[in-house]
Amino acid sequence: MKTTSKPMAPAESNLLNVCIQTTKEEFAYPWHFHNECELTYIFNGHGQRYVGNNVETFTSDELVLLGSNLPHCWVNEGNAREHQPYAVVVYIKEDFFEGSWFNSSEFDSIKSLLDLSKRGIKYNLETSQRFREKCLTLTTLHPVKKLTCLVDILQDLSELTQADYRLLCKQPYSGELNSLNSERINAIYRYIEKNYKKKISLNDVAEGVYMSAGYFSRFFSHKMKKPFFEFLNEYRISQACKQLIETEKAVSEICFDVGYESIPYFNRQFKKIKGCSPREFRENYKKAFT
Repeated sequence: MKTTSKPMAPAESNLLNVCIQTTKEEFAYPWHFHNECELTYIFNGHGQRYVGNNVETFTSDELVLLGSNLPHCWVNEGNAREHQPYAVVVYIKEDFFEGSWFNSSEFDSIKSLLDLSKRGIKYNLETSQRFREKCLTLTTLHPVKKLTCLVDILQDLSELTQADYRLLCKQPYSGELNSLNSERINAIYRYIEKNYKKKISLNDVAEGVYMSAGYFSRFFSHKMKKPFFEFLNEYRISQACKQLIETEKAVSEICFDVGYESIPYFNRQFKKIKGCSPREFRENYKKAFT
């Protein structure tokens, strides 16, 4: 996906901007970055989430905090009526951090939280739902109350334990976002999206971006901070998760649908990435939403 700098809507203040996204065009903005930190609550939607070098399936009631200039996008999928996107997005502007008030020791825990957000923070379902009403309320408040409500949310998030969230990137992501690199990453993503069900070799994908296999391997590892086949495995497992959630297909059928040729290998990769077996993932998802 081509990484672009996203222009912000006209500012409601110098400190924050709260937007409601209810159409596919508003929601599925191409892979992009911006100077603002971003707090996103997905009230309704389902599809793929890309943050830095991480790709996963997202569902409704998802809360994610992203640091400044961390590339990202959500791609909504599925039935338009059932999965009509609805999200509240809070852009925390640079002036929020530059005021002398923010440098006071009272904000130390929030500063630590926003520093951690450079790796992308995804909160678990139960934790996200605790912030559902506050995030919705942000859209209706007077600007001063909106600011105090946001500070309250950030303070509460900063006091959570590691059991309440996980980091999407293993290290702060710096994609060196010049236009040539963006075009190359864009082409690689398109190739994966079209061909992940097939056997993919380094030569195949390298030819698509006009590189040798060796140069491509080094380029991808350097820019994305992980090897290509690790990223490909994560993409395939995210597609498997989508099918486990949306269908009643057998695990063996899903294994072959997403490009694996061996069920034991698929199960090992799934557990390595998700921490549980495919069957456990499906059972846990059903329990969470019942």
